Amino acid sequence: MFDRLKRWAIDGSVPEERDVAEPQDGLQRAAQGRDRPVLAVDVDGVISLFGFEQPLTEAPGEVVLVDGVPHCISRAAGERLMRLSDHYDLIWATGWEDRANEHLPLLLGLPGELPYLTFGGNARFGSAHWKLDAIQAYAGERALAWIDDNLDESCHAWAASRAAPTLLVETDPTRGLEEAHVDALIAWAEAGFRPT
Repeated sequence: MFDRLKRWAIDGSVPEERDVAEPQDGLQRAAQGRDRPVLAVDVDGVISLFGFEQPLTEAPGEVVLVDGVPHCISRAAGERLMRLSDHYDLIWATGWEDRANEHLPLLLGLPGELPYLTFGGNARFGSAHWKLDAIQAYAGERALAWIDDNLDESCHAWAASRAAPTLLVETDPTRGLEEAHVDALIAWAEAGFRPT
């Protein structure tokens, strides 16, 4: 999967491809058929934490500048994503789009870039429904889990209407991706995408 990075457009157009580095240890193991489930990963509120009350010196992550904007990057997210990649094909599902690959693999200790979705300028802070078309176009008929801090009623209705198994996992943006989320996502995949 790391040998070619595909950019998926919201309008379903043919994806643009560009060469990227090979993985060093198998994160996002190459598409061994299209039977592995997809895990759509948001950034803000999942990896980049916000809304916490502690002073920055006691922040629950490392504070870094990304394009001149301070972000508190979860210290545990990289290792948790690596574990999830044993069960899922990970994709960035974030308004950061391609910028996620410019910053996050190095900050999180990931061995390479992930595929990412584009949203045609439709990104809106405070909701996630604008991601639905792009996520559906990418996942198609594959099982899908989506982790985001801002899932609204339209996201739940969409998930319920998908023919393929779909799991939505909502995070608290002050804590992001936690061990309990990882456990639930792995259990769902290992149970054949049935509720556990």
